Amino acid sequence: MTLAYSDLDGIGEARRAVETAYDAWQQFRQWSPDEVDRLVDVIARAVVPEARRLGALAVEETGYGNVGDKELKNLFNTIAVSDWLRSVRTLGVLWRDEVTRIAGIGEPMGVVAAIIPVTNPTATVIFKTLSAIKSGNAVVHAPHPRAARCCAETARVMAEAAETYGAPRGLIQCLVGADLAGTQELMRHRRTAIVMATGGPAMVRAAYSSGKPTLAVGAGNVPVYVDRTRSDDLDEIADMLLSSKSFDYGTACVAEQAIIVDRPVADRLRHAIRAAGGYFCTWREAEALGKVLFQHNGGLVVDSVGQSPQRLGELAGFQPPPGTRVLLADLESVGRDAPLSAEKLAPVLAYYVVDGADEGIRRAEEILRFGGLGHTAAVHAADSDVVTQFSRVPAARILVDTPCLHGGIGWSCDMDPSFMLGTGTVSGSIVSDNVTALHLINIKRVAYESRPWRSITDLLDERKS
Repeated sequence: MTLAYSDLDGIGEARRAVETAYDAWQQFRQWSPDEVDRLVDVIARAVVPEARRLGALAVEETGYGNVGDKELKNLFNTIAVSDWLRSVRTLGVLWRDEVTRIAGIGEPMGVVAAIIPVTNPTATVIFKTLSAIKSGNAVVHAPHPRAARCCAETARVMAEAAETYGAPRGLIQCLVGADLAGTQELMRHRRTAIVMATGGPAMVRAAYSSGKPTLAVGAGNVPVYVDRTRSDDLDEIADMLLSSKSFDYGTACVAEQAIIVDRPVADRLRHAIRAAGGYFCTWREAEALGKVLFQHNGGLVVDSVGQSPQRLGELAGFQPPPGTRVLLADLESVGRDAPLSAEKLAPVLAYYVVDGADEGIRRAEEILRFGGLGHTAAVHAADSDVVTQFSRVPAARILVDTPCLHGGIGWSCDMDPSFMLGTGTVSGSIVSDNVTALHLINIKRVAYESRPWRSITDLLDERKS
């Protein structure tokens, strides 16, 4: 195969970046855990005043989402994530167990290859940089081509702050070519220790095929079941649903995708959703909306991702009422014949009515199996038995009585704060956790003898007895 010049250029850029990062890491690995922690704080503080500007750059370059929510995503990572990182230990002695006579020692991995998506570019660069540095690693970002400039600028702000503090040059980098050949070279390079992949299915498959240890995430087709036992909280639930799904115009994969509502409260929830800014499309509008969002083969129409409800209505040939936050479509099936039952990276929700929790759980499982296995599901129920039954659905995060976006990333639920949510082996991922800096270290065990080594022969006597 003959490579174009741009491919060769991208490969060369990746090779130089990884070698430089590796040299920087060799120096950085000599830093004490306390020095590393201070560096994390310095980097995070440097981004806070830049959060809105970087969010605006992301919207301008990608055309996805809105500036205010992009800013909030950036601040979540620079403030909430960095606060949590301050409370955990990743390097040096992690624990000592006097009973088992084992000590755990945290050690860095090396160079992290960070694959950055177009939907949440600047926030993901911030998150992966802070996580890599906290764990004593170097990081090289490979952004989606449509987000190359905003990612490079975000990495520049963080690298400049780190180097001013005294970190070695090249510890934090971002590829500016942002082509597939360069990204593949970054993932495969002999100096790359681990890949953190956030992106579409093709990029995730490429990451797993790189031959390197890989932390990758899957798609999120998130169902939420509203049980009849929450009949007194429907106004609050409606606001939760719309606030989560409308955030950054639906670009977060952890946000709700389908509402499954118990029939006795279905009409009242519908009324509450309308009052909160939801617009229920006619069947003709829903059909047109499906064609705007999805191609014939089921793939997303990229230009419709992260657009406002008003823009989506315009593209579909109808005009939502003023103040509309989310578009909704009544559906009765899940699958290719119902495009809006799939993951929608837009402020659009499917709406299903079911008879009881058992049917609601079956519908939630059906939705998860249609492109969301292992990710997230939610339930609003006052009956603990319903919650227990619902928790059997194939999702790594079962959120209860909270917005999916806020709960899933670790804000309204006490989970590890993260912008990278594992989906587990049910979807082909090695991790089901909220990925953090703790996933970017090797743990060495220093183990003292806890029983006489010659006593292993006692097993022979036990066999005879």
